[in-house]
Order: sequence, then structure tokens, then C-alpha cells
Amino acid sequence: MDDPARRVIDIWLPHLARFAPNHPLRSLLRKADPLAGGARGYMEGLASRFGLSNPLPAGALTRKLIAGDAGTDAWLCADPAWVQPDLNGARLLAYGQMQLSDDDAQRLADALNPLFDEAGMALRVSSPDHWHVRLSAGMDIPDFAAPEQALGEDLYYHLPQGEQGRPWRILLNDVQVMLHQHPLNEERRARGLPPVNHLWLWGGGVLPGSVSATLTQVIGDDLLLAALAKQARVSCTPRTKASVSAATPGTLVDLQDLPVDDIATQWADVLVALAKKHALQLSFASGERWLHRPWHRLRFWRGSGA
Repeated sequence: MDDPARRVIDIWLPHLARFAPNHPLRSLLRKADPLAGGARGYMEGLASRFGLSNPLPAGALTRKLIAGDAGTDAWLCADPAWVQPDLNGARLLAYGQMQLSDDDAQRLADALNPLFDEAGMALRVSSPDHWHVRLSAGMDIPDFAAPEQALGEDLYYHLPQGEQGRPWRILLNDVQVMLHQHPLNEERRARGLPPVNHLWLWGGGVLPGSVSATLTQVIGDDLLLAALAKQARVSCTPRTKASVSAATPGTLVDLQDLPVDDIATQWADVLVALAKKHALQLSFASGERWLHRPWHRLRFWRGSGA
């Protein structure tokens, strides 16, 4: 069956509003045709491309990718994080890329294990930057905010609410107290590193029974994207200029996590060159989508560029 997604290279980009009028990719947009709006945000974007509903069971998917033992259990992501107190509360400033070594991660996890054991859960260090919690059978999972929703915002508004969320709020408070007191964070501060003073819980659920995609390949460095691609039996290639330059229709190129300035200086030339060979769907994280075909570069009346 012919699918429109197989006839284009899907370039997944940050929010359109972040691209200044003189950004190099604007030259492609000026000559492209607008399409109906698509998925908005990171989680919706992944879910829509792999035929799943949102919220995604990110914990089970990434545990399966890293450790291979997700099984039929329910899992949560438990990403090591840095929370900064301020006058009005505390804000999530970083998560999942905290420059932890294997030994450092295990030291922190060992201190937290009794808290999770007492709550009937098991904390697992899948990799230094990616931890998981295996839940007991039948345990209710409240709605946890994905990190993209909470980054830079007041922690209070993204904690599980209501009576169902109360045990989780108590657990997370105990986690923060334990990590705040851990000597490793004093060592990190001495090395100029931020403390690991929180775990961001999110992406609860069990491994999906099936994952499908019309994509033939994905290019990107995101862990959850790689996990979904593996479940859908779609090739996943690291993001390099060579891999993006060699992309063919049916490929998703994930750039949505990059600063727009980096896209301008490091990726725009590659994308403009690719647009001369293949049809590109420029999909912005804010939902706007545009189709640029190779011959569109001849639309000189729409402005200079391409």
C-alpha cells in the first residue's frame, strides 16, 4: 500500500516561533506549501508516528531497549534530575543528562532503594542517566508530567494531585531529602556540577502489545524514539550530517530537540541540499507542517534562498 509518509522525508523541528525571520530554513518555508496541522509536542509527535495513544509508556519502552526485561510489568522512568529552589517553590532545570558515572549512579540509587522497597516498588539503574521503577502488580499510576512539560517550571504544578497522588508526593519529598543529604552532591558541587537532588517520574505503563509505523527509517539520538523504532522494527540511525544527507523518502529526521541556532549553523546547509533531491515535510513541534518539493526552489517570486 502506498502511504504519503513514504514519499517524503519528515524533518521534525522545534517550535516554529523560535525560528527568526532570517533563519536559513525560512527560505524553504517561503517556497513550500502549507499542510494541515499535525501533532504538537514531543510525546504527541512520537505517539502519532508510531500509531500509539498519548501518554506513552516510556518507562516500559526504554527499559526494554536498555535492559531487555520489561516483560509484562508496569514501569516508570525515574530520570536523575536537578531541581533548583526559588522564592516561589522549585523548578526542574535538568534531567537525564547529569554526567553521572556508573559508580555515582549506583551510590545514589543504593541510598534510595529502601524508600522504593518500602513503597512496594523496585528502583533500577538501567544506565547512569536513565533509571526506572518497576511497579507492583495492580498499583495505580497517576498522571505524571513528561519532562518536556515541566522543564523550567514550578515543580508543584507537575506533581501528582489529589488523594491518589498523596503517597507519590510523600515518596518524592523523601527522595529529595535523601539526595540533598547525599555526600556525592557535595563532591559534584566541588567539581562545578549541579546536584542530583530529584528523580523525575514519568511515562508509566506496560509495554504495548504492538507498535507500528509507516516509516522505513528514523535518524535521531533520542532514547524513546530509538525504543519505539525497535518495537516497530524500524531501523534507527544516529544523527550525523552523513546520515541525514543520505536520507531517503520514508525517513524521519529528528531535530526537534536542538536549539534553532545550532540548526542554522550545523544543519541548514544539509537540509537545503536534501530539499533539492527529495520532497521534505517540515514538521514543527508546534504543529505546523509544510511540504517542500525539489522543484519548489524555482519559485523565485516567493523570496530568495534555496
